[in-house]
Amino acid sequence: MILQMLSKHEPISRKVPKMLHGGDYNPEQWIAYPDVLEEDIRLMKLANCNVMSIGIFAWTALEPEEGQFTFEWLDQVLARFARNGIYAFLATPSGARPAWMSAQYPEVLRVGANRVRNLHGRRHNHCYTSPVFREKVTIMNQRLAERYAHHPAVIGWHLSNEYGGECHCDYCQEAFRGWLKNKYGSLDALNHAWWAAFWSHTYTDWSQLESPAPQGETSLHGLNLDWKRFVTDQTVDFCRHEIVPLKAVNPELPVLTNMMYYYEGLNYWKFADILDVVSWDSYPTWHDGEDAIEQASRVGMMHDILRSIKGKPFLLMESTPSMTNWQPISKTKRPGMHLLASLQAVAHGSDSVQYFQWRKSRGSFEKFHGAVVDHAGHEHTRVFGDVAEVGSALDKLDAVVGTNAPAEVAVIFDWENRWAVKDAQGPRNKGIKYEETVRRFYRPFWERGVPVDVIDMEQDFSKYKLLVAPMLYMVRPGVGERIEQFMQNGGTFVATYWSGIVDESDLCFLGGFPGPLRKTLGIWSEEIDGLYDRDVNGVVMCAGNELGLEGSYVAHELCDLIHLEGAEALATYESDFYAERPALTVNRFGQGKAYYVASRNQDPFYGEFLSKLIEETGVLRAINSELPSGVTAQLRTDGVNDYVFLMNFGETEQTVALDQPKYTDLLTGEQASTDIQLPKYGVRILRRVKG
Repeated sequence: MILQMLSKHEPISRKVPKMLHGGDYNPEQWIAYPDVLEEDIRLMKLANCNVMSIGIFAWTALEPEEGQFTFEWLDQVLARFARNGIYAFLATPSGARPAWMSAQYPEVLRVGANRVRNLHGRRHNHCYTSPVFREKVTIMNQRLAERYAHHPAVIGWHLSNEYGGECHCDYCQEAFRGWLKNKYGSLDALNHAWWAAFWSHTYTDWSQLESPAPQGETSLHGLNLDWKRFVTDQTVDFCRHEIVPLKAVNPELPVLTNMMYYYEGLNYWKFADILDVVSWDSYPTWHDGEDAIEQASRVGMMHDILRSIKGKPFLLMESTPSMTNWQPISKTKRPGMHLLASLQAVAHGSDSVQYFQWRKSRGSFEKFHGAVVDHAGHEHTRVFGDVAEVGSALDKLDAVVGTNAPAEVAVIFDWENRWAVKDAQGPRNKGIKYEETVRRFYRPFWERGVPVDVIDMEQDFSKYKLLVAPMLYMVRPGVGERIEQFMQNGGTFVATYWSGIVDESDLCFLGGFPGPLRKTLGIWSEEIDGLYDRDVNGVVMCAGNELGLEGSYVAHELCDLIHLEGAEALATYESDFYAERPALTVNRFGQGKAYYVASRNQDPFYGEFLSKLIEETGVLRAINSELPSGVTAQLRTDGVNDYVFLMNFGETEQTVALDQPKYTDLLTGEQASTDIQLPKYGVRILRRVKG
């Protein structure tokens, strides 16, 4: 249970031992405008940019016809970078194949779930299984590696761009059948795992197996779940296929690929072992009329997921300097928000701030997407000034590069559990709200400056003091036992309604819910009540309960009807036929405690409940001060110095009273006053000696 403090990690590249700052650069769009390319270098230096991602979607510019390679323009760009102290993440162009390939080899085009092959167009419209596509990617990546893997300006490989989607072609069907044979070994085992006797869907030959289809099979939850697993595994395999020729030439050059905001289609944890660095693309809808604090909390949780995947600094690979063009409303960032949102990523563990895009495209789909350089083509814009301000701030954060973001709290957000929960046809198909439920438990920690790792259920629990598992519907083999061990060693565990329901095949546990968590939690869940939107119940705290909570809270949407099997009731339901039944419990197990939240509750329940657990467990906080509304604090450390990020996402100025006088402002170099004034969208970075 002791927090493990690691020394600093190496920077992404020793060539640039600094915070990385730059963006997606598309010089192939401007080859006919040499004056633009020259001007770009001046502007990059003016904005304090030191790295660009280039070559994304540049396949046609690199190979305009099959076997005809034209690298000269890229040679010139990289040479210009090297002369000016600018570096590159060189992309493999597999995110969008050229038209000649689609015309000559139609098999590379994806087939939809309806079994219709796509036409050429858009991006990621290709089959990851296609032998031809894999062959062409290998040839391209070999050529790139042979030419640039030791180039002085290249510091890493940017694999493709935002892997995603699925293909249902004949190649993929055969690969899926092979994947299933490897997993189950026999049709009897598969039919049992999928409970295929239901509706007489038993399979008697491997050739009968097909991926889910709108005009075919969608009712076998085991099939649906395994197809999603296969899509992830096949994408990971394709990613690995891309890496092989790159590493063969220079195994030291790191590889990364950019992930997306809560993207459901791929289990990102499966990429952990093949990527050297995790990165992602962040495009929150700031100023959309929603609570900006809620928006910031959601983004913070996604940052924590990406950092937790490898347990070390990640990269913010794309963000917008101001607006997007693909969201329902493309609103510009208000003054101060760009610096705040950028440093939020750094606070949660990013060693970069990068943008899509460097220069606005003159035409096509993203010509009005925000960029550092506008169509006006000069630095005299508000957005360019905001970017230069971020660059100036990052230039002062060398000491933060490679530092850890320590946490003694973990929240489980598991992709496979997410898939299963949403496919379950359970108690509330109108809004099962798995993601929202996890975020409801995450936000109170974020608001109170408590660092959090957001993990899947396969990770090591032993390094945490407090483990929170909202709606852990699926419990894979060994997980229940590891939670027991966590509690035996003194850990505090929190679970909720709709947990411990199914195994890894989405088969219900027999013998009573919550299955393998039943002994740990000390309860039996007999049934669950799905409430209509108009319905509510009350959760009344028991007099003298050990948490010291008083009064009542509003329960809505889901109420679990449980029996005590060793646990103690801390609160009971107020009404309906299950009035006075337990609604919140605690169970002592080994040296630890397990809390069970039986109902979905409205605020302020989560904040008040988790505040008590923060106090009870004594988990690490970024700063031991009360944080006003809208202000959060995040922590990075090298084991000697702590770096505290204070951020105000609220609409009014706030004051934070520091917990000690010895803080230095990292951006100004001055000693910080004991009361920190944070204007609307304000941010301060403070250094203190650890301990």
